Amino acid sequence: MVNEPLRSPEREFPIWIWVILLSGILVLLIVIMLNISNNEAAIGWRVEQVRAAYRDRFFRDSDVLPIAATGAGQSAVAAATVPNDFDNLVNYDSALLDSVAEPSETPIPTPTALPTDAPTPEPTPTPTPITFELVDPPAQMQLEGVRHEYQTPNNCGPTTLAMNLSYYGWEGDQQDVAELLKPELRDKNVRWDELVYYVKTRAGWLDAMFRVGGDFETIELFVANDYPVIIETGYWVNGGTLWVGHYLLITGYDQDAQTFIVQDATGGPNRVMSYEEVDELWQQFNRLYILVFPAGDLQKIEYMLGDDADEYVNRENALAQSKAETISDPENAFVWANYGSNLNYFDRFAEASTAYDTAREIGLPWRMLFYQFGAYRAYFYTGRYQDVEDLATATLNARPDLEESFLWRGWARIMLNNTTEAVEDFEAALEVNENFTDAISALEYLGQR
Repeated sequence: MVNEPLRSPEREFPIWIWVILLSGILVLLIVIMLNISNNEAAIGWRVEQVRAAYRDRFFRDSDVLPIAATGAGQSAVAAATVPNDFDNLVNYDSALLDSVAEPSETPIPTPTALPTDAPTPEPTPTPTPITFELVDPPAQMQLEGVRHEYQTPNNCGPTTLAMNLSYYGWEGDQQDVAELLKPELRDKNVRWDELVYYVKTRAGWLDAMFRVGGDFETIELFVANDYPVIIETGYWVNGGTLWVGHYLLITGYDQDAQTFIVQDATGGPNRVMSYEEVDELWQQFNRLYILVFPAGDLQKIEYMLGDDADEYVNRENALAQSKAETISDPENAFVWANYGSNLNYFDRFAEASTAYDTAREIGLPWRMLFYQFGAYRAYFYTGRYQDVEDLATATLNARPDLEESFLWRGWARIMLNNTTEAVEDFEAALEVNENFTDAISALEYLGQR
């Protein structure tokens, strides 16, 4: 007789045990997904990180933007003619907001000549300027009523705006904003003028504006008078090794401690940041700030802004600020970029191009053109189309999810008589953001729509 090894008897589980096990697994998966949701959509972040690591390994070879080519100037290739209405085809700064209908003013009739024997009319009294009683900023202030939200990937702009809107009773969330401004998850950035546009067109009882060259006194004044302030800043992630652009909502301050209280879509609610840290990061975006307010408060907001209520004067002030900083801190690439941005506003493109060249020589972060596009505009208007194409290509090699870089590269390629690839760029821009009207306008200009 052959001895066979003993075998464990087959164990059959009743069906109810399988039901319990499967139910337990389902509950565990739900808990995991909820935990993921509460931790900033960790799966989405992981996917982004894997894609980013791949691009960094095979498509990006520098931590800074490439410097200008030797002897940069007019492109060597015979160029097409810049469209007469180019400024209407490419939005920059507040150009997008020009499409928002403003209340029309009643036309003033042309006066008719008076008869020679008519009595001299009484002079019209000068209207008394409207003034408002403002709260003088106390030493400490903190606003309540903002609903904090953690952002999903690449969504700090919509999230920060949603938090700001919640202060005024808006019940939506970041996804409502993103559906219009960045319907694709992979879209890396929402511009400041797009955030203002959303308020003006989707939140009827509210209005918004942005200005540049801000200061702490302005922030404190608005917070003290019940207006949270959005600022655009640089931001360090991955343990301080990666520079990105970011929005913060300021809801409080402490003058004695020299700190701000910010609602941070990444860092959490009621985050305390020093004035020094905020200023360093804010400077990297020309100290840009966004004000959201009830539509009926417009005159009050303008009164609080003083001279900066006039956008032209605000840019003059910001230009003076940035020029002074190029003198006091000449090795700071960001202040040269700010100087270029402010020069652009006044169509001083040759000077702006020189400022951007200096910034690039010092070293701008490789992600700079994810968020700011002044260099494209300055080089384009000075005929440096190859520089535009080279910068856009370097940026898109790093991350092919940037509609503005596709747009500017497309226009540069048109000027370099490469229409076929230009059309591909405009179509690629729409794949990133189907609502990007600049790309639609470019295709219409070329007869492709």
